[in-house]
Amino acid sequence: MRPPAVRPPAVRPPSVLLPSVRAAREEDAPALVSLSEPFVRSGALRERPAALYAAQATDFLVADVPGGPLEGCVGLRVHPADPENPEDPEGLADPEQGRAATGVLYNFCVAGHQQGRGVGGGLMRAVLVAARARSLGALFTATTGGGDLFLRYGFVPASARQAPPAWADSLDPRRNARILSLSL
Repeated sequence: MRPPAVRPPAVRPPSVLLPSVRAAREEDAPALVSLSEPFVRSGALRERPAALYAAQATDFLVADVPGGPLEGCVGLRVHPADPENPEDPEGLADPEQGRAATGVLYNFCVAGHQQGRGVGGGLMRAVLVAARARSLGALFTATTGGGDLFLRYGFVPASARQAPPAWADSLDPRRNARILSLSL
């Protein structure tokens, strides 16, 4: 008679910590530079110095695992409604007249090893919640890539005329970025 087969104990995969999304802090500036560097080198993002990230830290949401590096980030810059907009001769763009300010998403990036794992989606959901909490009427972004994540969340192609003028004027035409928008 054969002895019963001995099975090795079941091996469970280690629990995987998913990054959580939080507001960036000024001290995150060097990590934001490091996270963004590969995208700057590829031409997908504009180069920004650490001092600018520190000064604009309140614009950013970041994805991180406690004790680990930043895994993703997105900036949300609020642009007040423009009462001087020639597209709005009746002044309805004035927030006091009922039209909301708009937001611009920028510097949206996810670390290469985290792409395709839901980090970008988590950041997108969090930034949409933040935009709605600020009562923004629309969001805009510019992308040199396909913009698949934005399109999945309802963004559609837009023109520079529809976007906040100060932001649209700052876009470098040599980058051939596509402008996308989402009405909130």
